[in-house]
Amino acid sequence: MGLIVALVYSTTPAQPKDWPSKPIRVVVPSPPGGPPDLIIRMLAPKMNLGQPLVIENRAGAGGIVGTAYVAKTPPDGYTWLFTTASHVNTPPFNDNVPFDPVKDFTHVTLAAQNFGQALIVPPSTPYKTVQELVAYARQNPGKLNYGSAGIGTASHIPAELMKAMAGVDIVAVQYKGVAEVMTDVLTGRIDLFFVGTQLAAQQAHAGKVKVLALTGAKRWKGLPDVPTMQEAGFASYNLINWFGLWLPAGAPREIVNRVHGEVVKALADADVKQQFDAQGLEGVGMPPAEFARFVEHEAGFINELARKIRAGTK
Repeated sequence: MGLIVALVYSTTPAQPKDWPSKPIRVVVPSPPGGPPDLIIRMLAPKMNLGQPLVIENRAGAGGIVGTAYVAKTPPDGYTWLFTTASHVNTPPFNDNVPFDPVKDFTHVTLAAQNFGQALIVPPSTPYKTVQELVAYARQNPGKLNYGSAGIGTASHIPAELMKAMAGVDIVAVQYKGVAEVMTDVLTGRIDLFFVGTQLAAQQAHAGKVKVLALTGAKRWKGLPDVPTMQEAGFASYNLINWFGLWLPAGAPREIVNRVHGEVVKALADADVKQQFDAQGLEGVGMPPAEFARFVEHEAGFINELARKIRAGTK
């Protein structure tokens, strides 16, 4: 019995009473200015841990580079991962991903979610609806392209699902991040792009893009006249993006609970609520155990979705 107890304690990370005693790195595995980067920068100033949160953008391979980095760091509470649903979306679309999104992380909280992505096109395009876009794609196979911020990201999966459900050939063009894609949409080099609702609204109100549809199941008040993909004829289409916080696997429960509590407090802040509302976001603050189950479920769902997309079936 003594040996078993010794083994248990020797493999359990210590729970330092003085944590945190130095700055904490929050790794965002995408470029600055994207949705996860903006969200954590809204939350960080409202979290009171006695040490600064240093945001570190480690972009590359649709989030794989930064996420894999965090997976290999010590589970001492000084390195966090803040990212999107790409955490579970990316692995099924890539070979030899060096991490397991469920087993290699301690799940802290689902911080926020949106109303889906917005399907945008340059204003010079001839179509005004998703139906017209699909009809054009069918008549011109391989002529249209769409921008993607990486395999498995919130700009890749909606486009591939639309292609599979409509049975059209639209060429994927891969980028490192959202900002780069948007630049080429505005210049007309990219024909269509699934992007966050707030950014889409900004560009649409400035007359720089047309918004054809939203991927969620309900309309967003920031773009009240824009239909959902379901309203556009894709009956089973319902994709939203969500944003979560993780620590490396094995992080002390005491630290996990404290971090979760600080995120919940930040989400309750009036300034954060106002910023979220303007960005088309809903704060969540899901408890760690529930978030772990959520991530496992989402991983199973996206694995099946990836299989269907690859097979080109509905």
